[in-house]
Amino acid sequence: MEPDRNAPGQPGAQDAAGQPAAQDAPGQQDAAGQPAAQTGRGGLRGDLPGALRGALRWETGLGLVIIAIVVFGASTSSEFLSGSNFFYLGLSAGEIAIMTLPMALIIISGEIDLSVASTLGMSSALLGILWSKGWPMPAIFVAVVLLGVVAGAINGLLVTRLGLPSLAVTIGTLALYGGVALILLGAKTVADFPAPYTDIGVSPIPHTELPWSGGIFIVLAVIFGVVLHATPFGRSIYAMGANKEAAQFAGIRVKRIKTILYIVSGVICSLAGVLYTFRLNTAVQNNGVGLELDVVAIVLLAGVSIFGGKGSIVGVVLAVLAFAGLQNALFLTNFNQEATGIVTGGLLLISVFVPNAASFTARLRALLVRRARAPSAVGAVHD
Repeated sequence: MEPDRNAPGQPGAQDAAGQPAAQDAPGQQDAAGQPAAQTGRGGLRGDLPGALRGALRWETGLGLVIIAIVVFGASTSSEFLSGSNFFYLGLSAGEIAIMTLPMALIIISGEIDLSVASTLGMSSALLGILWSKGWPMPAIFVAVVLLGVVAGAINGLLVTRLGLPSLAVTIGTLALYGGVALILLGAKTVADFPAPYTDIGVSPIPHTELPWSGGIFIVLAVIFGVVLHATPFGRSIYAMGANKEAAQFAGIRVKRIKTILYIVSGVICSLAGVLYTFRLNTAVQNNGVGLELDVVAIVLLAGVSIFGGKGSIVGVVLAVLAFAGLQNALFLTNFNQEATGIVTGGLLLISVFVPNAASFTARLRALLVRRARAPSAVGAVHD
């Protein structure tokens, strides 16, 4: 007798609306990125309130870090709390902040994209070369978006269809897209963009002190937050990151969703490249080099697990504020700007170590216990 495909617990089962039915797969998570309460013959299981408290503790910690950075910045420079400084703070971090949003979703899904900065640079080079050849700006924008789609699709298809590890793939495309930018522009510099567009890069939104890149980040953060935390698509992203096999058995189209995430990342990073070019009023082949480390550092600082299945957009927004605020405060204290890599590297290490500190401590304790028991066991054998 063939099993009922729509019965709860059957792989690929669907509900009355045609959506995948709820599964009792291990490792499944809710929209907040926490382990979902699971039901089965044993009844309700899991400690969802405790898991939610864990997420809130991380974001509360980020809030306290931001307060500490504000106190530090205000005590070291009278300019830190000025409106003009906040404007330039948002201006300098705008493109990086925008790229953190798709990166967060990709890492939550269990993958990574290290080609984000190269995609930005490649789109900047395309913008510059097409403008120098006399293309109208609207047509250039279309070409840049299509370039982002292609760049993201290459990453996504290599990871999902060929089964290659995303770390290796995106390191490869990081170099590949950087090479494309070099071929497009070579040693050429394009810096004669029309004022209405370059004003977008350096002027605030009318009647505000908010740069355009900051305003775009806020709008995108709201959109990404709603998608991740309030839609079946977002719940699928969490489920994939928590347990890929369980997500597949639950009827989630893992390959399709991951490919979509990479395409979205390509498009967003290409648009960030346009903003970056207009802000500097310069298109060169090495625009954006090295920014991928800042993006990854912010996303991990946000509490997004490098192993997937955990994180929130609220955390990403707070991490952007903390990262940008710290760099700005150090800049105002005449900190050696060539040594800012110390800040990025330190935040990366802290972001990986702190969430796993309990696991590291437990492993160390178990190792010490085994070593302590080893001599007594040897003595017992000799007796």
